[in-house]
Amino acid sequence: MTNLDEKEFIRLVASKLKNDLVDIGKDDVVFLSLKKIKKTLTKANLILKCDMLVESTDVPKEMEPWQIARKSIVACISDLSAKGVMPYVSMISIGIPKKYTRPKIKDLIVGFQLASKEFGVKIVGGDTNVSNELIIDCVMIGFQNNHDSLPKRIGAKPGDLVIASGDFGYSASGLKILNENMKAEANFREKAVLSVLLPKPRQKFGLCLARYFSSSIDSSDGLASSLYELARQSKVNFFINYVPFTKDIKDFALRNRLDAKSLVFYGGEEYEIIATISRSHLAKAKTIARKSRLRLIVIGKVENGNGSVFVKEQSSASYPNSRYSSLNDLGYVHSF
Repeated sequence: MTNLDEKEFIRLVASKLKNDLVDIGKDDVVFLSLKKIKKTLTKANLILKCDMLVESTDVPKEMEPWQIARKSIVACISDLSAKGVMPYVSMISIGIPKKYTRPKIKDLIVGFQLASKEFGVKIVGGDTNVSNELIIDCVMIGFQNNHDSLPKRIGAKPGDLVIASGDFGYSASGLKILNENMKAEANFREKAVLSVLLPKPRQKFGLCLARYFSSSIDSSDGLASSLYELARQSKVNFFINYVPFTKDIKDFALRNRLDAKSLVFYGGEEYEIIATISRSHLAKAKTIARKSRLRLIVIGKVENGNGSVFVKEQSSASYPNSRYSSLNDLGYVHSF
C-alpha cells in the first residue's frame, strides 16, 4: 500500500466508520454487548452470511474504488434480503495491492461508509493484508424473529406461483456496453451501465414480503440459474409464462445482433429476488407491494416435476397454441 501502512489504515477506517456498538480497531476481537441490541434474543434466530469479492473476476475496470467497496456489501445484503432478514453488523477483511494509493484507499472506505448508511448495517471490524489484487470478504449478521418462517431454496410446492421483484437484462447489457463497446441509446446506456456500477439489491421487497415466500433466492448468478436452483431443490418444475424484460432490452439486442433471451436469462449480476408464493398469499402480498410502492411480477407457476424449467414460446401462425420449451440451465459460476 503506497504511503499507508496497516495501522494507519485501521485508524482511518475507525474514524470514518464510527458506531455506537464497538470501537473499531481497539482489540484483536470484537466485543459486542447484547444489551445494545434492540431485540429479544431469546426469541430470535441468528442469520449469518459471507461473500467474497475478487477484483479480477467480479469488478469491471470502469468501477471506482468506492463502487467496488459498496458492491462487496451489496452481495451480502441481496442474499439476506431474499430471506427477509435485516442486517445488523458486518465484519470485512480486505487484501489491498501495494499499487493502491492513499486516495484510492480512502475512496474504498467511503464506499463502505455509504453502504453502511444505505443498508442499515454497522461495520464493527475485520482484517487487513497485502494481496496481488483487491480482495474483499464480507461477513454479515442479522436477526430474525422465531415466529417468522425463513424461506429457503427448498419449499416450492405444486400450485405455487413464481414471482420476481423486477425486470432482467440490464446488467448483461451494461457489461456488453462496457466490455465490448456495443451501441446503445443514451438513456438506455446510462441505465444499463449504472445497473453494473451501482447495483440495487431489493432489500425493501424482501423485508416486506419474504414472510409469504415458500422458497426464495437472489438472482446474482442469473435468472435461469436461480430458477433452476429453486426448482431442483424443491423437486418441482417451473413453467414461466411471462419473461420479465422490457422493450428497450429487445431493441438493444436487435441493434447489436444479440439474443435478447440470453441477456435476460443468462446475464447474472442482477440483484433481483426470485421467489415462489402460495396462491392464497398472493392477494395479501400484492396489497403490501402496492402500498410499499414495490413491483411484484408473477412470471410463472409451479407444477409436479423433477427440477426442470420451461418457458412459454410466443405463438405464431405455425403454432397458434402456446407451447413451452426447456430453458437451458446456464448462469454465472466461478471455475477453479
